[in-house]
Amino acid sequence: MSFDVLQDKIIKTQNPTVAGLDPRIEYVPEHIRKACYEQYGLNLRGACEAIWQFNVGLIDALCGVVPAVKPQAAYYENLGWRGMELLERTIRYAKGKGLFVIADIKRGDIGSTATAYAEGWLSGVPVEGEVFKSFDADCVTLNGYMGADSVNPFLKVAGERDKSVFILAKTSNPGSGELQDLKLSDGRTIYEAMGELNESIAAGTQGKYGFTMAGAVTGATYPEQIQELRARLPHTFFLVPGYGAQG
Repeated sequence: MSFDVLQDKIIKTQNPTVAGLDPRIEYVPEHIRKACYEQYGLNLRGACEAIWQFNVGLIDALCGVVPAVKPQAAYYENLGWRGMELLERTIRYAKGKGLFVIADIKRGDIGSTATAYAEGWLSGVPVEGEVFKSFDADCVTLNGYMGADSVNPFLKVAGERDKSVFILAKTSNPGSGELQDLKLSDGRTIYEAMGELNESIAAGTQGKYGFTMAGAVTGATYPEQIQELRARLPHTFFLVPGYGAQG
């Protein structure tokens, strides 16, 4: 199971940290930017090639240190089609280096749209009876607040292709409490209900470490809530943003 693979990598590296690959062109060292602009021009292609070289350097340096990387799709989408091609290359390169790849896409649609997203990011797309891989991440982040039918197409693919997902539960942003902390009639908060929904819809998919294929995003900025969720969700793998340089 996919989270078994991730846990094996965590044990091997003795490190539970995922490295975010959230590139802004200004993060790239000046000598790389300058060389790429000279070769490809001061344009989107030049920017993408500079980020590509930077990503390769980061992955090469990190592949024996961390178990996983997490590229955030927005930082590639804003560069247009070249950025999406860059993201595909980055995922392929990271997997080739033995890293577990979590595509941070936070998709949350329903029906055939959710199925199409799941094909693009996890399973591959069928063309004339053959399946062709697109981004082929090991795992994706999802927004399940539209309900189980926004998650189920991804879980179906995850089960078929040995993949996994992380679903937003208690997020790290300051405004998360405006909705997620509201109380339901039974006394649970909305984020507690969301976490329990995650665990229930993936019940029976536990791997050797006891985790289902549906993990939860739980922000490190709310440690007490994480403790509560950990007690409620014994079979749920946690992705904890807000740890490390992010603050």
